[in-house]
Amino acid sequence: MTLKHTPHVLVIGAGIGGLTTAVLLLQAGYKVTVLEAHIYPGGCAGTFYHQKFRFDVGATLAGGFSPGGPHARLAEQLGIDWPVKPVNPAWVTFLDGKTIFQWAERERWWDEIHRHFPESTSFWKKQEWLANQSWDIAAKDFAWPPRSFRDYLTIFSALHPDTLRAAPYALRTIGSLLPPASSPSLRLFLDAQLLISAQSLAQATNALYGSAALDLPRRGVNHVLGGIGSLAQTLADWGTQRGLTLLYRQKVTRLEVKDGRGVRVYTNKKQVFEADAFVANLTPWGLAALLGENTPPALRRETQTRPATWGAFTLYLGVDASQLTAIPADHLQVIVDPTRPLGEGNSVFISLSPTDDPSRAPQGMRAVTLSTHTAIAAWQIDERASEEKSAEYTERMLQAAEIAIPGIRQSVRLALPGSPHTFEFYTHRPLGMVGGFPQTSLLRARSPWTGLANVWLVGDSIFPGQSTAGVTVGAMRVAKEVIHWLRQTFNMRSWCVAKTPSPSEAN
Repeated sequence: MTLKHTPHVLVIGAGIGGLTTAVLLLQAGYKVTVLEAHIYPGGCAGTFYHQKFRFDVGATLAGGFSPGGPHARLAEQLGIDWPVKPVNPAWVTFLDGKTIFQWAERERWWDEIHRHFPESTSFWKKQEWLANQSWDIAAKDFAWPPRSFRDYLTIFSALHPDTLRAAPYALRTIGSLLPPASSPSLRLFLDAQLLISAQSLAQATNALYGSAALDLPRRGVNHVLGGIGSLAQTLADWGTQRGLTLLYRQKVTRLEVKDGRGVRVYTNKKQVFEADAFVANLTPWGLAALLGENTPPALRRETQTRPATWGAFTLYLGVDASQLTAIPADHLQVIVDPTRPLGEGNSVFISLSPTDDPSRAPQGMRAVTLSTHTAIAAWQIDERASEEKSAEYTERMLQAAEIAIPGIRQSVRLALPGSPHTFEFYTHRPLGMVGGFPQTSLLRARSPWTGLANVWLVGDSIFPGQSTAGVTVGAMRVAKEVIHWLRQTFNMRSWCVAKTPSPSEAN
């Protein structure tokens, strides 16, 4: 069948979500353009270069590469090899005198549990079982939350007896699964793990989502060679070799709407791009900013009523490796004071570049990324106050790092702080909000819906959100929705392009 018009999809943002959607649409035979405001891909899962160091912007570890995981499924579909290497232990948590190793092997992990939390066996058995159900559902492209009859069919096809047995837990929280006699240390440990993987604490985190999040180390956690940004670069290279148009330094400033549909975008380079469909790798607030007065009423209400997400304070260090003491793992989590709330420098995640990846730092040095959750409202201050606050948080981060790596201060040769203002400037996320929405209720999960017929959201704002693996799951769903819409709109139900152009054909 000869087509007079090959539908054109424009993707705003070259993060993991945007690029995953883009390459899947390209593989399906569509014309795809990606516009990225920065000079490299990845967004909050990117890696930047400074004084011969390669620092991960935010995310430093990646999961979902084990059989059936989203990255593994995507690699199989595209025929790519991810530049990853397994990490074991995934990380080590320093908590109230305890040093807790997140082992990949189930037996070693259970030994660790029994040693530190002997009263919690029943909880971990329940968590493990619920995690298995959650991962099984995720592997079947569970379209949650459903928006169409097709979505409901997908959900029903994914159900089986064990899934139905787990259904009552969809309205419970991780905290509700704990026995009354649980120790404060166990509760704090769970809070610390869930804050980095679900953006909320145990008492509020959905039981099904939280169980899967707690299971991440057992599902395989990986270093990404060259930094986490190599994931996005792998997708960008695959796409551009096959005809994807990927333009950097093109910040979209406006999305024009006509008759309830997006029609074209305008960029800071005074360029205009028309398309048949649009995918926005943005937060709801970011999309609303591009739409202006054409923001659909429901999306406008959402941006006015939905609570802001977390921000992050990061500290990027270049350190002299010879000055470091023995370190139990490359990834460390530190809770400084068990009596104080987590975040704001009291809980810090530390990632050191692998010693066997020379691309990350000059010889004899290591790149270190430290991060902590922070409320963005506290950073809505003037420039001078922000600089003072950054200095205060830098000191908090170094104090936390000293608990896990005694003497690290003496090894520091380069230090770059990053506040929510920094994230807003470089990633263009309004107010520097990062990490996605807290996973507290499946009933409040967000779909890709925007209120415009041919515009979809992708990224950590849509379910399942957090992590490159979660964003990839969401992007796979968005790609399917866009393909279905285009085929319906252009009367292409019988048209299917199974063959992706080779690099030579694309050129």
